[in-house]
Parts: sequence; structure tokens; C-alpha cells
Amino acid sequence: MTGVARWTGREVLAFRTALRQNGRDFAASVGVSHRMLVKWEKQGANIVPRAANQTALDTMLSTALPAVQERFATLITEQAAAEHDARAEALLRREPHYAKSPIDGKLMVSVDAGIFRAGRGNRPTWLEAFSIDVYPTTNADYARFVRATGHRAPQHWPGGKCPDSIFDHPVVWVTWHDADAYAEWAGKALPTSEQWEKAARGTKGRAYPWGDAPTAAKCNVLDSEIGRTTPVSRYQSGVSPYGVFDMCGNTWEWCASESEPGRHELKGSAFTSPFIHATPSLFNAANATMQDNDTGFRCVSLSPE
Repeated sequence: MTGVARWTGREVLAFRTALRQNGRDFAASVGVSHRMLVKWEKQGANIVPRAANQTALDTMLSTALPAVQERFATLITEQAAAEHDARAEALLRREPHYAKSPIDGKLMVSVDAGIFRAGRGNRPTWLEAFSIDVYPTTNADYARFVRATGHRAPQHWPGGKCPDSIFDHPVVWVTWHDADAYAEWAGKALPTSEQWEKAARGTKGRAYPWGDAPTAAKCNVLDSEIGRTTPVSRYQSGVSPYGVFDMCGNTWEWCASESEPGRHELKGSAFTSPFIHATPSLFNAANATMQDNDTGFRCVSLSPE
């Protein structure tokens, strides 16, 4: 965890409660007087500690034990539900906001700053706000990139031209370097594995984008017996809490995160993968030069403050 977008007295009280510390000990850890702490907690969301104190609180939260982070995440989530606080609701249970990316024209959805439950252990993890492509990069998207930059075309395009029959399918046969070059051209970036996972699972740690039910019919996996990629908008019942498509199945997607030098994480599984490999929390990685018929990507951009 790397901090809270903006601490108020409400988050301070929740953090002290999660730490199970008395007021004087907590105030000393932050570097403020007990009187100041009482003022923060009394005024709640109406008071914002100064920048130096925000930094101190960020550091304390990021270095706290996982059990403390878990209690803190639970407390502020419960506050949002019980008190209908507009700020916390927007932080943790936001409504989708869509916009078109200016260069490649792809539809993107914003993912607000906040805590989500990451990995197989559902560890509370903080991410800053970002936007992510609603759909994977398609062959049509990639064709625009190839025309604009002269980048080499994927090997499955006859004569270097995208076939009309797969224009709305995810592009494949791209290395991590190809994906990164597209992202740079589009003024975006490849997602970190944590950004990708939050966009897929939401904040609550659901097993799949649609919930916890293991329903293979909601995605293009080996069990579906399709044997090839499908249009990126096909599986409308399998969208994530943010309205993002194809976060399970169709193609593996390259991420910015390196598992070790020269190897990058892959997320999402593919039409070649059994459904048991479709959980967004699954770890997978490959050499950055790998290219295959079941590997593509999508992009993210940092949301403005």
C-alpha cells in the first residue's frame, strides 16, 4: 500500500482504530500533539491534515502489518456503506466514467483511487486513479498503429494487411516490445499487473469479473471449444465491475510488471487455456520476446488529479 489519496479526520480515526492504538501513542507516531489528533477525529471529513502529516500517515499505512491494512480497508468500506458518504462512495464504489483516448480513439473507463483486494490472498492494496481500455487492442486498432508508424505487422495478417474477418478480434502474435511500442504511440502505457487485476475484479476481491460463480460460458476459454479468438465485445455477461470486457479468456494480456529482468507478467488467460486458469489473480509471466496466437494487450493512462 502506498497511501491514501487524501487523508481526513475520518480516515485518521479508522487507521488508529485499525492499529488498535490509544490516542496519545498514535499522535506520537504521526508527530502531532494529542490535542491536534482529537481535533482531527472530532471534525472527521471536514478537516484535512497538512501535507507533512499526510506523508507521515501514508508511510505508517504502507509499512503497517497486513492485518492492520485489512482492518483499515474494511473500516472505510463499512463507513461508505453505513454513512452514504459521497467521497468514500466515489473512492470505493464509483460509477463508470467513459472517455475516448485522443490518439487511438479507444473507449476507456476510469478506475478511481482506492483500496482493492489483490492476489490469491486478497491483500488490501492501494492504487492511484487510472483509466483502462474497455476492450483489448483489436486488429483494427493495431492496423492504425502500423500505418502511422511503419511498425511490423503481426505474422497472421496476409501480406501485412488485417483481414476483415478479424478486425474486431484482439490482436495477437505481438511481443511485449510490440505492445509497449503501441502504448507509447497512443500516449498510454501497459497496465501494471495490479492495475489490470483491479479493473478485472473490482475492490471486493471477487474471484471473476462477474462475481464468484465459476461460469465458463461467460468467457472464451478452452472449455468453450471455440478454438480461436472472438470479437472483443462478445461476452457482455462477463464484464468486470467497471464495465471492462475480456478480462477472462480470449487472449492473455501483457502487463508492464516484470517478474524478473526480461520477463513480464501476463493476465487474463486465453481461448487456449482451461477455465481453471481464468481467475484474474492468477500469476503468469513470459519472456518479453515471446509471441503467440493467444497473447495480446490493452493500455492504461493515469487519470488527472
